[in-house]
Amino acid sequence: MSNAFFTNEENQCIDQFLRDGYTIFPLQDLKNLQQIKEDLYQSGIEYLKLDRPPLIDDFFDNIHQWINGRNLNDFRVHLINKLTSDISLTPKIYQLAKSHIHWIVGNELAIQRSCNLSIQIPQDSSSLLPLHSDIWSGNSPYEIVLWFPFVNCYRTKSMFVLPKYETDRITSHFSEYASMNAEDLFHQIKDQLHWLEVPYGHGVIFTHALLHGNRINEEDQTRWTLNTRFKALLSPYGDKELGESFIPITMRPMTRMGYHYKKTTLR
Repeated sequence: MSNAFFTNEENQCIDQFLRDGYTIFPLQDLKNLQQIKEDLYQSGIEYLKLDRPPLIDDFFDNIHQWINGRNLNDFRVHLINKLTSDISLTPKIYQLAKSHIHWIVGNELAIQRSCNLSIQIPQDSSSLLPLHSDIWSGNSPYEIVLWFPFVNCYRTKSMFVLPKYETDRITSHFSEYASMNAEDLFHQIKDQLHWLEVPYGHGVIFTHALLHGNRINEEDQTRWTLNTRFKALLSPYGDKELGESFIPITMRPMTRMGYHYKKTTLR
């Protein structure tokens, strides 16, 4: 394929994504990011009934002072319900990474119906995501994940990925690892894993065909991240189909007309 149709910035992003399977980049609209963060903060302090709430950044980094592993999931589900009741959430998320999504996926898009909020407090094992690829559970290989934090993420306060060239090596010889469970495979390849360093204001796009996951957060602050999936509207779907798990968001006029076209013939 010719690169002449893309700008230099697009080509750099495309080449890096094709090599590594992920890219870390500054988010585009920090006002939207800050608004989502403030909405989470307000919902959180209301849920916890904090008469003297901490400053917003202290609240996010140190939420484990008010929440523990036993009530973490109820707290998280409450915040997700509050977030998703706002119909402006999806457009805000899209605007955070619009350029990179277009460069990597295209501009006629479907988005996952639900977003996932992850809160991983220090030393808690209830929010672990073992080494896996989402392709194994029926997701389409045409999807990407947009993942962004509300805090600075680093080391075990972040997530890990196995870059595409290493994931391809594993999957092409997968019979050699078939007898292993996820934990065994993690220890087999842990030296090749990349722990993503993602400061607040940045995001990650990755193909969920990559092997990825997280471990116990051994840092002294809590990790907060949000993720959702995008895919090209007309690309193949896996077990999670359009209308059921995905909704169209940027359908262009000719695609709309094509969908509604009914073939006629003259006698």
